[in-house]
Amino acid sequence: MNDVVPIENLINKIIFLRGHKVMLDSDLAELYGVETKMLKRAVRRNIDRFPVDFMFEISNDEYISLRSQFGTLKRGQHSKYLPYAFTEQGIAMLSSVLHSERAIKVNIAIMRAFVKLRELLLSNKELNRKMQEMEAKYDKQFRIVFEVLQQLMETPNKPRKEIGFKGLQS
Repeated sequence: MNDVVPIENLINKIIFLRGHKVMLDSDLAELYGVETKMLKRAVRRNIDRFPVDFMFEISNDEYISLRSQFGTLKRGQHSKYLPYAFTEQGIAMLSSVLHSERAIKVNIAIMRAFVKLRELLLSNKELNRKMQEMEAKYDKQFRIVFEVLQQLMETPNKPRKEIGFKGLQS
């Protein structure tokens, strides 16, 4: 179905930053088969197509944090410019800036990866909701059992009547 890039590889390149699912310019450039500086140049020439909710430059602190999280983020470590992060809408807009056949195919694959990731996140939310419902249901049942046990433990031991015959005491 997708002979350009497997969806699993694309999903691994999607990161969460500032509350958005984004991809870094270097990862996108690699996927498109161009140099990062060429991708950035194309974006700068069409900067009006990339508002801040489509693309933003990550801060130095974010970059340091990303590098510590992903030890493989070696490329660009000596770059004098901070990377751009592209949201799903920004990546879609890249197809209007990059006109190659590969860029079109890669963009289609990336859009499918974002859809797949969204589906996974929604299914995880649904699973989490069901687990919370079950916990609440069983918490209530266990609470009743523990209350009964507590009551049984708290009842004073009354002396029992002896059963049987009393023998003659000599």
